[in-house]
Amino acid sequence: MTKENNTILDTQIVNHEDVNEITKEGAFNRQKNRFTTPFGDGPEELSVEAGRYRLLWARICPWAHRAVIVRELLGLQDVISLGTTSPVRTENGWEFSLDEGGVDPILGIRYLPEIYAETDPTYHGRATVPTVVDVTTRKVVNNDYFRLTNYFETAFKPFHKENAPDLYPLDLRADIDEFNDTLFHEVNNGVYKAGFAHSQEAYEQAYDVLFARLDQLEERLSSRRYLFGDKITDADVRFYVTLVRFDVAYYSVFRTNRNRIVDFPNIWNYAKDLYQTPGFGDTTDFDSIKRGYHLGNHAENPYQILAKGPDISIWNEPHDRNRF
Repeated sequence: MTKENNTILDTQIVNHEDVNEITKEGAFNRQKNRFTTPFGDGPEELSVEAGRYRLLWARICPWAHRAVIVRELLGLQDVISLGTTSPVRTENGWEFSLDEGGVDPILGIRYLPEIYAETDPTYHGRATVPTVVDVTTRKVVNNDYFRLTNYFETAFKPFHKENAPDLYPLDLRADIDEFNDTLFHEVNNGVYKAGFAHSQEAYEQAYDVLFARLDQLEERLSSRRYLFGDKITDADVRFYVTLVRFDVAYYSVFRTNRNRIVDFPNIWNYAKDLYQTPGFGDTTDFDSIKRGYHLGNHAENPYQILAKGPDISIWNEPHDRNRF
């Protein structure tokens, strides 16, 4: 890496305080996404083409994981290529140390912030996953984790495999959007609000909101197989990525320890049902999740000791969701 690139990269080394993600009350307030241009066929939208885009992800990250799950469910593997970083984010950002030579084989970058700096040298936020890069221009075009799966489900529909599931049915979109918004603030991001809180009050508030919502979802799943009935939707993908990280990471590292997911009978059986569905469990890497949270900058772990448990074989045990 050249001295110039090192200088550019230095501007990308930021933490939560540097990008104003901690409020004066000590609460975690996640940074806004920088690249939010939608995919579509409009004049101000990103053209939908096979082979043009590369999705960059880390197996630890729930936001990136849900994009990869949807990519698998819809059969977009040959349409959108995939680049994978190490699960432990370094002081220089997400690193492509898993690839030969320590660089992404398509983009030739070692650290994710490099492609952000190429795209916008004035950007000083965190370089986040998922990131979608236009390989024809070498520019970051989208890091909008909140809407990315919806673009895969709608704009990329001409490339869906035969008999692909309709994860975002038109007649349910308004309801799914409303549900996903609540799920994000209270559960998906709720665990981070608890884990990254800088005050007891902020932590306890996030903790209480999180478990109040989980209690409601436990009741919701007592009468239906999935969140919106008998078919998997985008909402199930978003709930799953939090559930699969909860007991192995959030429970201890983020102190969200009122209950484990295995202590919620309906949610636990629902989670196992999804895990055993192609596209979910086969994109879930528990070792990467544990390493990312227990050895990365999420935890105070000076001796870098990796937790031995919990037993992940239970995810393959029978579930009761066929009763619906």
